[in-house]
Amino acid sequence: MTKFSLDPLDLAALLSSRVCHDVISPVGAIVNGLEVLEEENDAEMRGHALALIKSSANEASARLQFCRLAFGAAGSKGASIDTGDAELVTRQLIADERTQLHWSVPRVLMSKNKVKLLLNLCLLADAAIPRGGVISVSSTGEEDTVAFRIEAKGVNARVASNVPCLLEGETEEGAIDARAIQAYYAGLVAQSCGMRVVVTSETELVTIDAVPMQAEAAAAVSAVA
Repeated sequence: MTKFSLDPLDLAALLSSRVCHDVISPVGAIVNGLEVLEEENDAEMRGHALALIKSSANEASARLQFCRLAFGAAGSKGASIDTGDAELVTRQLIADERTQLHWSVPRVLMSKNKVKLLLNLCLLADAAIPRGGVISVSSTGEEDTVAFRIEAKGVNARVASNVPCLLEGETEEGAIDARAIQAYYAGLVAQSCGMRVVVTSETELVTIDAVPMQAEAAAAVSAVA
């Protein structure tokens, strides 16, 4: 396993590819629906096409709003983001008939990068339960001492084997692609916040903890003593 350093331009390109990948499917569905409207005279088929366009537009909007907070500058010059906004975009993206979202993070203004970290960890949790399940998001402490816990419960819940290494800034092959960039980016954001992300798995449960590095160091010293 080797420590990996990514050129800023490559990081930007890979994150852009990730965002495009997330929105290309619903945008393509909108185009297909519009083509049906142009060619089809049957009222029932036109109704199906309109329903497809509406649901796909909502999905594309939800994904873009989430990515704007999770990867972007959040459209604000301020250094803080309302965690209520983070909850809203997460519910729009994740909560559906297959997946329930339990959000227990107090509504406060929190530093931008910590909110971005929280959202990226929610993405990892969602990917851990592709068949759906329950995602529980909680926090303890305040700004300087805040810690996050995200639990993903579902059938065959698991994270990809390379995710823990990517969170630590390490890769198996000394290279990275758009499929792996999100976990790597989450690790970079955690590092910028002075936090470390730990992933644990058991039967039908994946737990993702983000804790301040100083708290982790203090716990280790206490354990030795």
